[in-house]
Amino acid sequence: MAAQEVDVLVVGAGAVGRSIAFALASAEPALRVVLAGDTGGAAASKAAGAMLGALGEVTAQAARTRHGRLRTEIAVSAAARWPAWRERVRARAGAGAPAVDGYGTGTFVMLNAVSSRLDEASFTAIAQAATEHGLACHESAPSDIPGYHPLDNDRALRAWFLPQEGFLDARAWLATLDAALEALPNLTRTPAGTLAALPARGYLLDTPTGGFRAPRTVVAAGAWTTPLLEALDPDLPVVPVLAAAGTAFTLDGQQPLPAVIRTPNRAFACGLHTVPQADGSHYVGASAQPCLSPTPLPAAGALRFLLDNALSQLDHRLATASVMQIHHGNRPLALDGHPVIGPTPREGLWVASGTHRDGLHASPLIATVLTEALLTSGSTTAALPGPFAAFAPTRPPITDLTIKEAAAEAAAHHAALAAEARMRPPLTGIWPRTLTDAYEGLMDRAYAAMPDGYVPPPDLAPLAYEGNGPALAELASSYLSRYNAHLT
Repeated sequence: MAAQEVDVLVVGAGAVGRSIAFALASAEPALRVVLAGDTGGAAASKAAGAMLGALGEVTAQAARTRHGRLRTEIAVSAAARWPAWRERVRARAGAGAPAVDGYGTGTFVMLNAVSSRLDEASFTAIAQAATEHGLACHESAPSDIPGYHPLDNDRALRAWFLPQEGFLDARAWLATLDAALEALPNLTRTPAGTLAALPARGYLLDTPTGGFRAPRTVVAAGAWTTPLLEALDPDLPVVPVLAAAGTAFTLDGQQPLPAVIRTPNRAFACGLHTVPQADGSHYVGASAQPCLSPTPLPAAGALRFLLDNALSQLDHRLATASVMQIHHGNRPLALDGHPVIGPTPREGLWVASGTHRDGLHASPLIATVLTEALLTSGSTTAALPGPFAAFAPTRPPITDLTIKEAAAEAAAHHAALAAEARMRPPLTGIWPRTLTDAYEGLMDRAYAAMPDGYVPPPDLAPLAYEGNGPALAELASSYLSRYNAHLT
């Protein structure tokens, strides 16, 4: 059977892919859009906590680097779009949307002692970012935080209240998007398939429900982006996207929470947090483990670490709560730690991935900007406007830090993780300093083994020193070769 001719293929059905498909199909009723992708498995969106936060994601490292500040700019802009975007999607979904989606505003960021100086620096950076962007940030007594019942020795001594930071029930939101997509007559949904480039121009998507041909394709396949692109064109110079496996769970809390409670972003996580859900339950997250490829199931160590810290640092009363659901997903984490968004060197091929923790939150902005670019006549290889221009899919790996700085930052994150796990060295001789020295030496050796031109972000540091170190170095070297060949 001949492939059906359409106008745009969107490959990937997470929050970003669904949002792009919705923006395209609702902007141009005559535009024929196909959204391909499976909604099960271990994708990031369905496991998300859906903190729609801009300030809460700020870290001291992000505040002092160019690309970190650009990421904050994107997050602030996305946050401003959420109220109107949510109403637009819900209006299209109509009666098919869940009656309650858990949407609300308000976030408490607490500074407790169960970490290291990294928390303190990021806590300060949050207030500074609020001032820079004209957003509210108020000091709050930790004892006044509703639903916050830590163990006494894990309690916070300071807290910010961020009244404009939003939150959402991710599962309810995905159901709302699905209802809105179903209401669009010019949009076709199909399971995942095989994407191939046509000999002349355009792309063929072969799926279990049939084939589709289109001159333009957006790949928004999250942590599965790179294998899909490599099958399409092994020489395509697009920054590789790896995975950050994350685990969280939902508990039936004793009472609904009125706001998010969280710590600043911490080592290999997105800050310990609890998010109100549409049904009154508590979402608690989240772990993060960098991986070369997505993992299908949560690790026992991640669950243990998360439970221990949630019960001691957030609410010890949840020890008697029932575990309603365990969530596991793979966040798309790019080789250099930054988004991969925009046109590729191949005519008509676009990518929207590498968003790591920010995909669902940034989805309204990403969908709007990409739709405007795709529907505008002219070159399809022109960079996207504003801060997205810095995160083009084809670029040299971003290196805001030197190798020495990045290794030191990664060592500090590991020391913070050890502090949160309550690792106490013997209080004799040089033992208190020995662990930190060991981390610094380990990172120096691991980073020195990477190819020239590549500095792993701290989020990927474990891959650099564990058994996957040579594979990470080879991945970086291969990409640098493809990128340099593209320049010539």
